[in-house]
Amino acid sequence: MARSYGEGCPIALSLDILGERWALLVVRELRLGSRRYRDLEEALPGITPAVLSRRLRSLEETGVLSRRQLPPPASVQVYALTSWGAELEPVFQALARWGVRSPVVPLAGEISADSVMLGLRTFFNSEHRGRESWTATYSIWLDRNQYWLRIEEGLLVDLIRGSSAEDPDVLVRTSKTAWQEVLGRKQPLLRAMAAETLEASGDLDALQRLIDAAGRPATSEQSLLDS
Repeated sequence: MARSYGEGCPIALSLDILGERWALLVVRELRLGSRRYRDLEEALPGITPAVLSRRLRSLEETGVLSRRQLPPPASVQVYALTSWGAELEPVFQALARWGVRSPVVPLAGEISADSVMLGLRTFFNSEHRGRESWTATYSIWLDRNQYWLRIEEGLLVDLIRGSSAEDPDVLVRTSKTAWQEVLGRKQPLLRAMAAETLEASGDLDALQRLIDAAGRPATSEQSLLDS
């Protein structure tokens, strides 16, 4: 930690660890699994290499994340949250729910593909089950980023970055922007498919159920956000 508030308060300690600019957003990008340095650079285009390196080093030194070397043929270093770092999940969800209701400052700017999917998880409404609950698996491609999602009895029980050995009930290929528009109710699913900005195969009723359940509070910006 470069600086400290010098207080024995656990909130102050948390800010000592996570309060530097970009620190929380680096952690955000590791919530769906490990990432390479290059992946983090691409997900956080506003950060400089020097700042990213400092934040990764500090977060590793304070026990929030760990670094390991992948075996050949990859042979690259990846960063992942420790079990203690992963305990920040409810903090992120609370910040997202609080921030989306900002009465003065509007949401603006780009967000990463991980943030779009994490927003789906944060604002997923388990009470929105339509006529009956449903169970389905989804493979969702946002540009070149793949995600695996599982719904069981109307509850979102699994979301990872990557694939699964089993065949999904629903396969979606689209862009991050088009998926945000569909989730944010700017573009109906069938219209996006007709415009060929979104390709979907499999159980389209299950896909629509997912979209319907991915609600969130109204905001001045209607793009899906996580934080």
